[in-house]
Amino acid sequence: MANSAQARKRARQAVVARAHNGSLRSRLRTAIKAVRKAIAGGDKVAAQSVFRTSMSTIDSVADKKIIHKNKAARHKSRLSAAVKSMAA
Repeated sequence: MANSAQARKRARQAVVARAHNGSLRSRLRTAIKAVRKAIAGGDKVAAQSVFRTSMSTIDSVADKKIIHKNKAARHKSRLSAAVKSMAA
């Protein structure tokens, strides 16, 4: 348990930050799942549209350092390759 006032405040702030970061991470996972679902659906135009919208989500989460920039790049690269490999 935190003993100093500073440590108690940091503990309170950590709870809020953890909840915020968790919601952003959840939004990231949802965006990735949406692209995968669109790819599985087989409609390339729809998959490209969902892919474009999810890219901004992935970038914003990486900019806030919720995930590492290389992890964001890896997700974007793999999703992009999956969309491009779909039959037209």
